[in-house]
Amino acid sequence: MILTASGGPFRRTAIAQMAQATPEQALAHPNWRMGKRITIDSATMVNKGFEVVEAQWLFGIDHTRIDVVIHPQSTIHSMVEYVDGSILAQLGPTDMRVPIRYALTYPEREGSNGIQLDWGALRRLDFERVPPRKFPCLSLARRALAEGGAQTCALNAADEVAVEAFLERRLPFSGIARVIEGVLDRMPKVALGSIGDVLAADGEARRLARQEIEAQRNRLEGRAWAIPRSIG
Repeated sequence: MILTASGGPFRRTAIAQMAQATPEQALAHPNWRMGKRITIDSATMVNKGFEVVEAQWLFGIDHTRIDVVIHPQSTIHSMVEYVDGSILAQLGPTDMRVPIRYALTYPEREGSNGIQLDWGALRRLDFERVPPRKFPCLSLARRALAEGGAQTCALNAADEVAVEAFLERRLPFSGIARVIEGVLDRMPKVALGSIGDVLAADGEARRLARQEIEAQRNRLEGRAWAIPRSIG
């Protein structure tokens, strides 16, 4: 299974510049109009990590058989490779109303209301490997999935707290991945057997995430640190 990622607003941005990105820059997605958190998740590419987690459980396929590639046009949304090497790709317009409508009407498909792929404007389909150093959150999501238990719950909670702190300018963009990694390192390795376990794990991960954010701020204190208005 191959999942596609747009690469977000920083696909061509150097790692050093990404580290100092502002919320406004991270929210300037080139293809999609989405809510603030998912737009930041696209910029860090943790959103594709969540999709790998979802795909493993929804389709019963091990995450080692799920690949992620950058596809900047966001025209192909996913692909399935068969044992004979042939590949089926799902294409569609870059419009969130399409998947939302299908989720609401599944298993039926309602009319598109004029939302269609413009074949005349489609000139090329590009693909790139995901640079792991540039987008560490994808690897962190795979780590959480491999470790199992409460780790994927912690992944989501830590990301939500970190993104909120970034949007409030209490955390640099590069700090989002560091918060997630710190929470995964410290999260108790426990199994989830009930909704109570899930809620407890979520609460603990959020507590750890807030500690990680505060620790980062303390380390940066005294360096005249502030999130810049521009990355130049």
